[in-house]
Amino acid sequence: MRYFLHLAYDGTAYSGWQVQPNAPTVQAALNGALAKVLRQPIATLGSGRTDAGVHARHQVAHFEAELPAGMDEALLLYRLRRTLPADVAPLRLHPVPPSANARFDAFARTYEYFLLSAPDPFRRNQALYLDRAPDVALMNAAAAHLVGQFDFTTFSKAKGAETHYVCRCTEAAWHPVPGGWVFRIRANRFVRGMVRLVVGTLLDVGRGKHTPVQFQQLLWAQQRVAAGTAAPAQGLFLSRVEYEPGLIPEGME
Repeated sequence: MRYFLHLAYDGTAYSGWQVQPNAPTVQAALNGALAKVLRQPIATLGSGRTDAGVHARHQVAHFEAELPAGMDEALLLYRLRRTLPADVAPLRLHPVPPSANARFDAFARTYEYFLLSAPDPFRRNQALYLDRAPDVALMNAAAAHLVGQFDFTTFSKAKGAETHYVCRCTEAAWHPVPGGWVFRIRANRFVRGMVRLVVGTLLDVGRGKHTPVQFQQLLWAQQRVAAGTAAPAQGLFLSRVEYEPGLIPEGME
């Protein structure tokens, strides 16, 4: 049986989502906990790979397993919650068709990046504090140029494994939230390092280093060296993964 597991995590202590040799990762912690609870080797595949220090409010992973006698999905979820470290939280679990794929069946993903207008010791690992407020109106004027289908080579890490860099972005804007702002961006796919490079370059706009039109020209240039410095990891969250109706049971979306 194949299952979708929806989870959230604080990425501060991890070297990203994907299993790596000699480094703690969320996927390794999840695989180990599932194997311990189910008493069988388990390999998961996530909807996307978050980098070191990046968080997730909604990550989805699929895996295949035969539940031991006497164990149902509710009991598996309960035991998994007791086995995983406190910074990884399984949220929902449900069976899916054998061909369902957490990565390739997702048609949209949303990331959020949080800025603080005042220092907050309780959010030092979940948001970026700026000691000087940026011009958010200018940053939104620049972010509007991201909506559409573009080659995002400018905002990609040079060592990415992508075969192409075209993404279809349907939302990109800054919004006020208590204590600061959040940048929300939604697209069908993201290339490696894209959101942090976009945010870092938008902050350059907000500080007066680029105009919104120059930001658009940077996007069109398709040159990695054109982007600004990547924003720090701690402010970034994978916040939503979307699938076609029917794949996720009603009430679990």
